[in-house]
Amino acid sequence: MTALDDLVTLLDLEAIEVNIFRGRSPDENRQRVFGGQVAGQALVASTRTVDEPNRTVHSLHAYFLRPGDPNLPILYEVDRIRDGRSFSTRRVVAIQHGRAIFNLQASYHAPEKGPDHQISKPSNLPDPESLPDFKTRMEPFKDRMGEWYERPRPIDIRYIDNDPFSRQGQKATSQRVWLRADGRLPDDPTLHACIVTYASDMTLLDTTVLPFGFSWDSPDLQMASLDHAMWFHRPFRADEWLLYDQTSFSTGAGRGLAGGAIFTRDGKLAITVVQEGLVRFGTT
Repeated sequence: MTALDDLVTLLDLEAIEVNIFRGRSPDENRQRVFGGQVAGQALVASTRTVDEPNRTVHSLHAYFLRPGDPNLPILYEVDRIRDGRSFSTRRVVAIQHGRAIFNLQASYHAPEKGPDHQISKPSNLPDPESLPDFKTRMEPFKDRMGEWYERPRPIDIRYIDNDPFSRQGQKATSQRVWLRADGRLPDDPTLHACIVTYASDMTLLDTTVLPFGFSWDSPDLQMASLDHAMWFHRPFRADEWLLYDQTSFSTGAGRGLAGGAIFTRDGKLAITVVQEGLVRFGTT
């Protein structure tokens, strides 16, 4: 199986009771569950309770409450808050050790016809095929990364700007990456939304420390996701190249806030993302 097959399997939750699902974590050496995994699995659980045809997720708002234990399954309890004439709303709580580790609220809507406006996709960017993949880009730093360098990756990320190690000392307020699932996916809009939800947590919080010129291995830097919000505007495929244009809005008081616009390759604004995280600095 490929890394993408493993991710699709990871998102295929087990239904153990009405409105209750069970998810697992990959067999990896992690101290805590990756936030994008919990968000993606929670969105799967939420969506499986929406029975109205043609309604797809248009927004989600989530809070990371406690670190997830990668050695235990995660239970997802779904509350069917409302099914209206146009919208459906769901709330999901992820539970481990009898306590909530994450909650998510999602809203679903069938697309309607009407006027259309969006911001423009950045221009004059290199094509993703012209950029090195993650392992090629990070090869000079593989000793610093250890076993993490060899880990299979279901998401193909191509850095347009400086990568997370070579940006040390290079101050900036934004970064852009191309991303896509590393393989072909079934024609299921829900799966594509969940894959991009997973991927959206991979680089955004890093953006909040760009103004300080920090790299991944800067000493005494502590970061963790606190909350995550997404708005889904237009159709997209997670297995086709998407441009993730990310900006740091604010970093201070132990928190950082960043936003991102995700465009299809042909320029459609597909998704808007905003994330706040814990950002603590030690002696640097």
